Amino acid sequence: MILKTLKIENNLGSHTNCYIVADENKKEAMVIDPAGECNKITGMINLLGVDLKYIYLTHCHADHIGAMEELKNKTNGKLLIHRTESENLQNPEINLTGFLGIENIDMKVDARIDGGDTIHIGDIEFEVIHTPGHTNGGTSLYSKEQKLLFSGDTLFKGVYGRYDLPTGNKRDIMDSIKNKLLVLPDDTLIYPGHGMSGIISEERPNYLLNMEK
Repeated sequence: MILKTLKIENNLGSHTNCYIVADENKKEAMVIDPAGECNKITGMINLLGVDLKYIYLTHCHADHIGAMEELKNKTNGKLLIHRTESENLQNPEINLTGFLGIENIDMKVDARIDGGDTIHIGDIEFEVIHTPGHTNGGTSLYSKEQKLLFSGDTLFKGVYGRYDLPTGNKRDIMDSIKNKLLVLPDDTLIYPGHGMSGIISEERPNYLLNMEK
């Protein structure tokens, strides 16, 4: 498996993690959260010599989707997002495009996914985990074989995601983390939407007391 992390600048003065995952044998790839700087993303895809199969959105927020339309037009990659989040994607009050100075979204997704669905990039399999809380249609992607998790803005290294934005909910995000993500194997690597990567074994103690209640 090939995994590249691109730090994409956003209009908040910070960076969003955009990931490119590829099967080096089948030459298929997936971009997770194309936050912006489309040329930077396509440049890496071309450098790797792979074909973009999917553009995957962990959630609808503007700082994760800035290059979505341009990337799709340049590559014909299929756009995937949770079915609830597909509606949020069209709503500027929820996707926060106006707040970040991005034009409103006018693009239909290619496929609406649900928790429990599987996505294949070549021979690499990912399970979709519905992880509401940051948004009500947020998802994470987990590969058992590769021992890695793309957690979007649900779980970061040492902290959990915001829940005070439209459709967010504290109870939901804590349930998603404790009952869906921290139950994964200890050696699962966490690749979040912002900041540094982590590992499940180191995050679990932060929630242990709450998990036992």
